[in-house]
Amino acid sequence: MTQHSTRPDYLNGCRDGLPFFLVIAPFGAVFGVVATEAGLDLAQVMGFTFLVIAGAAQFVALQMMVENAPVLIVLAASLAVNLRMAMYSAALAPHLGGLSFGRRAVISYLLTDQTFAAAILRYEQSAPRALHQKMAYFLGVATPVVPVWYLATWAGAALGSAIPPGLPIDFAVPITFLALIVPMLRTLAHVIAALVSIIAVLALAFLPFNLGLLIAALLAMIAGAETERRMAAQAAP
Repeated sequence: MTQHSTRPDYLNGCRDGLPFFLVIAPFGAVFGVVATEAGLDLAQVMGFTFLVIAGAAQFVALQMMVENAPVLIVLAASLAVNLRMAMYSAALAPHLGGLSFGRRAVISYLLTDQTFAAAILRYEQSAPRALHQKMAYFLGVATPVVPVWYLATWAGAALGSAIPPGLPIDFAVPITFLALIVPMLRTLAHVIAALVSIIAVLALAFLPFNLGLLIAALLAMIAGAETERRMAAQAAP
């Protein structure tokens, strides 16, 4: 992989990933504050962030830990939230699947909602690029995203007590997911899955330990898959 051939792709990735700073920074700060208020010390908060590096799953796991949910329930709920990563991986496989095992491991660690959203859009809409150029772009997107997540989490955990109580930094959580999810609702199956998940989560909110989230995720996947199956059947001659 030569610097000359990959530098433009890397810099383009950095450019496209930079706007995510506006939501990643407050999102990470919120997690740092919430985690310390839940009783985790700084080392535990940062270990959580470095090992999991998945904001939504971290929030779900933390909330359930505070509620003293069984460990298996915490793990299952976190897995359900992160099942989308398996779909992200499947979508990226045609573009990055030819990389070596070590490089695929790096990509899998850096795979987040933001890096996936930017990368898949680039791969599908731009002219075909070489494998190493696609990886350079992905790493470029991750450069302003992942370190900011670490630093923002640290800032929230270390300086959380200095943040004014009335400062609405928690706005970053819903805005982040709205900004990422809405552009991805490109087919009827996507829309159906999203609607089913919303309705199911609201209808099952009374269940303990956020079990409604697990059921809603399962129902959404079933609804989306069934919609795609029917659409494919109708399109077949």
